[in-house]
Amino acid sequence: MNSIHQIARSASALFLLVALSLTQTVLSATRHPAKAQPRARAEKRPAPAKNKRAERLRVERLRAEARRRAEVARLEAIARQRALEEAMRDNVQSMIEKDDVTGEDPDIRRVAVNALGHHAGTVVVMDPQTGRVYALVNQQWALREGFKPCSTIKLVTGLAGLNERIIDPANTSAISNTNRVDLTSALAHSKNDYFQQVGGQVGFNKMISYARELGLGEKTGINLQNETKGSVPTLKSGFAVNHMSSHGDDFKVTALQLATLVSAMANGGKLITPFVPRSARDENRSTPKVRRVLNLNADSLQQMVPGMIGSVSYGSGRRAFNSQEIVAGKTGTCIEQGTWIGLFTSYAPQNNPRLAVAVIARGADGRNHFPAAVAGRIYRDLNERFGLPADIAASRASNRQTIRIDEKTSLSEEKDAVATDDEESDTADDDSTSTSGVTAKTSTQQTIWGDQRTPADSKVKRVIMPIPNRALPAKPTGAKSTSRARTTDSGKYARQQ
Repeated sequence: MNSIHQIARSASALFLLVALSLTQTVLSATRHPAKAQPRARAEKRPAPAKNKRAERLRVERLRAEARRRAEVARLEAIARQRALEEAMRDNVQSMIEKDDVTGEDPDIRRVAVNALGHHAGTVVVMDPQTGRVYALVNQQWALREGFKPCSTIKLVTGLAGLNERIIDPANTSAISNTNRVDLTSALAHSKNDYFQQVGGQVGFNKMISYARELGLGEKTGINLQNETKGSVPTLKSGFAVNHMSSHGDDFKVTALQLATLVSAMANGGKLITPFVPRSARDENRSTPKVRRVLNLNADSLQQMVPGMIGSVSYGSGRRAFNSQEIVAGKTGTCIEQGTWIGLFTSYAPQNNPRLAVAVIARGADGRNHFPAAVAGRIYRDLNERFGLPADIAASRASNRQTIRIDEKTSLSEEKDAVATDDEESDTADDDSTSTSGVTAKTSTQQTIWGDQRTPADSKVKRVIMPIPNRALPAKPTGAKSTSRARTTDSGKYARQQ
C-alpha cells in the first residue's frame, strides 16, 4: 500500500513539473515575441526561383492561349461576314436576272449592270428633263425596298434652310455663332453639325413638309407595279430633329425617289413622274408629266449647286469625278440595323442635264463611297452618247469659268480637307451596333475603273460660282456668296421653330 502511494506521489510530482515547464514556455513567448518569429519567418519564406519561373511560364501560356482563341474567333467572324456579304451579292444578282427590262434602253442598262458588277446594290438611270427611265438595275431594291437616306437627306435640309431663310443666301455660313462652315463646304464634305443646326432651326414639322414636297413618303407614279412609297418620321423633338436632319433617321427612301428628287433640282424645280417607255406613245413622249412645281424660292436650288459640284470635284463624292463634264451629286453613308448603307444621287452635265443617276448599296459595298464610283463609271461610259461635242465644249468652258485652281494649296492640305468628310467618321451616332469591325477587314471586291481622278490628279481645289440659271429667274447679284466672313445681322435669318 505504501508503494502505491509513493508511485502516485511521483506521478503527481512529474505532472506538476511538466505543467510548470509548459507554463514557463508560454510566458517566455509572450514576454519575448521576437524569439518566436524565426519559425514564422521560416514558414513565409519565398518559393524558390524555379517555382517563380514556372508560374510565369504558366501565365504566359494562358495568355497566349487566350489570344489564340480571340484570333480564331475574329477570323471566324470575318469568314461568316464574308459569307453573308457574298450571299447578299449572289441574291442581288438573282434579283437582277429577274428584272423586267421591257422598255429599258439596252445599251444604258448594260453600262449600268457592268458598273455595279457583282455587288449588292441598285442603280437608276433616267432623263431628268422628261422622266424617261433608261435603266432600273435590281428593280426589287429600286422600287420596292426602302433605305435610310443617310446624308442624302441634307439636300432636303439645305433647301428647307434656304427657303426658310435659316441659311442667309448672301452669307451661307451665318447659321450660328460657332459654326464656321459655309453651305458649299458643308455639302461638299457632308458636315453633320452644319445641317443639324439648320434642321433644328427649321423645326420638325417644316422639315417633314419639305421632304414631302420633294417626293419623299409618296410613290413616284412610275408605270410599274408594286412601288413602295417609303416613309417619313411621324414625331421627333429636341436633338432628335437635328440628328434626323443630317442622318435621315426614320426615313425610308427608294433609289427611284432619290433620282426624281435630284431630277427636280436639275430641271429647275419640277417634280416629274418617271416612266419606262412600253408603248409607241411613251417612246415618243417629250413633254414630262409634272406632279408639281416645287414651292421654293427662285434662288434656293441654285444655292445648292456649288456644294453638289464640290462634292464630286473635291469632296465626299469625288469617286464620281468625270473630266469630260461637271457632275453634281450628294453622297450618303451610315448604318441601318447593323448594316452599312451607301447612297449617291446626282445629275450631269451641270449646264445641260441629260442624265440623273442614283445608286444605293448595302453591306461592305455601302462603304468607301462605292455608289459614287458606280455613278462615275456610268457617266464616263456614256460620254460618247450623251456628251456631244457641243456639250463637252460647254462643260469645259463652264469649268474654266467656275472652278478656280488654287496652286498654293498643297497636297497635304488637300488630304486634310478630304479627312474632314463627316460620313463614315461618326458611326457611333447611328441607330445600332454594326459589324464594322468585321466588314472593315472584308474585301468589297472593287475594281479600278477608267478615269477616277481625285483632286490630287485633277488639281481641282474649290468650286467658285455663280452657276448659270436654267429655268429660274436670274439670281440677284447679292445672293451669290461663298465667303466665310461673318455678318452682324445674321441672326435675323435664324428663326427658331
